[in-house]
Amino acid sequence: MSADGDRDDAQRAAREATEALGAWAAGLRWDDVPADARERLQLVLLDSLGVTALGARQPEQAALVAAWRPAPGPAPLVGGRRTTTVEAAAWLNATALVRLELDEGHKYARGHPGAHGLPAVLALAADLGADGADTAAALLVAYEVAARFGRATTLRAGAHPHGSWGVAGGAAGCARLLGLSAGQVAAAVDTGAGLPVAGAFASALDGNPVRDAWLGAANLSGLAAARMAAAGLARTTGTAAGSLGGLLGTFDAAELTADLGTRWDVRHGYFKRHASCSFTHPVADAVLDLRPDLPADPDQVEEVVVETHSLGSGLARTSWDSRLGALFSTPFVVAAAVVHGSVGPGVSAEPARDDPRLTRLAQRVRVRTAADLDARLPAERAARVVVRAAGREHVREVPNPVGDADHHPLGEAEVLDLLSGWLDDDATVAAVRTVAAGLPAAADAGALLRELAR
Repeated sequence: MSADGDRDDAQRAAREATEALGAWAAGLRWDDVPADARERLQLVLLDSLGVTALGARQPEQAALVAAWRPAPGPAPLVGGRRTTTVEAAAWLNATALVRLELDEGHKYARGHPGAHGLPAVLALAADLGADGADTAAALLVAYEVAARFGRATTLRAGAHPHGSWGVAGGAAGCARLLGLSAGQVAAAVDTGAGLPVAGAFASALDGNPVRDAWLGAANLSGLAAARMAAAGLARTTGTAAGSLGGLLGTFDAAELTADLGTRWDVRHGYFKRHASCSFTHPVADAVLDLRPDLPADPDQVEEVVVETHSLGSGLARTSWDSRLGALFSTPFVVAAAVVHGSVGPGVSAEPARDDPRLTRLAQRVRVRTAADLDARLPAERAARVVVRAAGREHVREVPNPVGDADHHPLGEAEVLDLLSGWLDDDATVAAVRTVAAGLPAAADAGALLRELAR
């Protein structure tokens, strides 16, 4: 078959799959969702709101809000003590959510489905005064569609997953909340697939906060795609085949509808207990397991060898000049775990991240790709750590990080414990818990959500 014929077939497959996905999303009702998937979505919401509130407290985020000068409006800035327009809330809450690399993620989607659409859906719900059950259904649609697009997309080497395939999920969730027809939801999804960011992974390694802006752009684009569909200005043409496929990588349209209605991807995500890129988490877990057997003086650690999969082996830089750069450095994470006994948000802030003991130890960390660990992707994101200290060799291997749904899942009690420790604010933790638990039954989601701006 000719190249043109292959492209036509790929576009046709993408169009048909998008139409089927749109019909499913438009017809989804909260009461029809299995109980465990509903409970998991509420846990994702709890975690996401808490992490957003924590991100809002960071000086970088406060500076962004001040520079933005958000106008008054109906949508809350979570933890920001004000309400603003839908667009400003979607962008600013999304960037706060990912500010500290603590947002929930999904190894099979190879990224963060929730962060691409939850802020936009919540901002729109606050504006519409939407029914809580409809809002919860729209949040789940946003997550599930984004995760399916993540499964379907294999980005080119060097591309970062923020802001690309996930836009389709945000578009789907917003379109569902607007009550659009099956065809209109499909058109919104198709349009979202045509609005990706082409972000370079190196930007994250360099500590460039443009990485956070990609999620703001994704949520804003999802809103725009849904509004275009509502106005009758969107079409379903199989856009993903050319944008996510031909330009940014490869695209398998069959993944959009695989087990549709029976597999709930929200069940298979992971929560984070370390403020760092998820690829560093199994490494951090291994080092923390070994730490009681290591010398009290980190300068006595002679060498740390980290073996990991190819997705994570590029995070090998031994120096950083910003918080974000540290969050994407496995040597930083190793050194922080040894020196501080944690990789919480505080260790990457100034001046903790420049502790001389930490920076010296990071120079002695080596990161390598291990073929046997690579072969275990995607079900496992394993790491093997060897620490040589005081004439002894300490070895630990972990298959997945703590928090992975397939390995060591975290429940509500564990998530609340993490949020309580990070926020150190019982009132804020209680507020996000009340909103996450009470949203599906709320008569007016907006009134409930605005409690997050107090």
